[in-house]
Order: sequence, then structure tokens, then C-alpha cells
Amino acid sequence: MSVAPDGEDADGPVADRRPIATRDSGFARRLTALLLKTSVTPNQISLASVVFAALGAAVLLSAARWPFLYPVALAAIQLRLLCNLLDGMVAVEGGRGSPVGALYNEFPDRVADTLLIVALGYAAGAGWLGWAGALAAALTAYVRVFGGSLRQAQDFRGPMAKQHRMALMSLACVLAFGEAFLMTERLVLYATAWIILAGALLTCATRTKAIVSRIREGANP
Repeated sequence: MSVAPDGEDADGPVADRRPIATRDSGFARRLTALLLKTSVTPNQISLASVVFAALGAAVLLSAARWPFLYPVALAAIQLRLLCNLLDGMVAVEGGRGSPVGALYNEFPDRVADTLLIVALGYAAGAGWLGWAGALAAALTAYVRVFGGSLRQAQDFRGPMAKQHRMALMSLACVLAFGEAFLMTERLVLYATAWIILAGALLTCATRTKAIVSRIREGANP
């Protein structure tokens, strides 16, 4: 992958790179250095994120019956995010970006998001809510990339950008694990699915508003 699109890092202008605080951490830099000693490519790391997302989705669907799987889902989500961090660092800091990096930057993320959010909906007992949330999440990326097509810097603002969605799902796994020992209802997952849907729609609105504002500023210098 490279640096660009959804903070998703990819080949592209650094200005279009999602700001991630952990990118400057010693932990991330050490992992990047280790990966650069191998032949692994950024695109392969991007694809690995889908594998972890699929694992997280699968165990999340079974966690209602076997609550001990919630920590596994949490770990899978975090590994997905780690891949999203490292693919860009290997591509940019490591100089291994490729001509198709931007594609691998975006497509795997959309698939990974869809797998996890749809699974969240079904795990909460509301499959339609998962599909609606996944669609709204995809629209946040569409609005961001569309702004870039208008020669604007890509806008990664929230309140429910990718990192916010995954942080919320991670917290939900922790809370749902505790909830499973208190009641059979899956209120935590259900509430999380609604928050992701509403937050993603609000994110689309805030990003669109910012795009319109910049267009007007450009037309009236």
C-alpha cells in the first residue's frame, strides 16, 4: 500500500495521509524496521488486514454463544489496525510504495470495514443495522476521496472516522464480554451499531460541509 486515502496510508502525497500519533512511536518504528528486513510488501500487509478483519467478524458472530471469543475479536480488530499503520510506514518510510499502492490502500479497508461492521449488526441481532452502518462507513471514505478528486487535501475528520469506528468496536468487545455474564441481551453491541451508523452519517455531513466551505473560499479569495 502507500500513503493516501483513508489513513489509511498509501502511495500518495503525505498531505493526504491520515494523522496517526502512534506512527511516531518507538514500537511502530521498530516493527517497521523488522518488516523492512524481510521481503514483505505494503500491499501484502494491506491484504493481511482483511484476513484479521474476517477473523474478527467470524468470532464476533459466535461470541454471543461463547463470550470468551470477545477478547479474540478485540485482538483481531487491533491487528487489523496495526496492519493499517504498518503498510503505510513500510511504503513511505521504508520506500516500498508501488504504482498500485493507492488501490491497495483503499479497497482492503472497505472490505475490512464491511466485514466487521456487518458482523457487529448480526451479532447484535440486527443484521440490517450492520449493513446500514457498513454503507455509511463506506460513504465517509467516498466523501473524503471525492474531496481529493477536487484537488483538496483529503479530509480525515470524524466524529466517526475509521479509527473511531474501530476504537468503539474494541471498547464494545470489552463491555460485551462483561455484559455476557450479567444478562443474555446484547445491548452493548446493539448500541454500538447504532452509534457507528449515526456517527458515520454525521461524519459524511461534516466532511461534505468542509468541502463546500473550501470550494466557496476558493471561488471568493
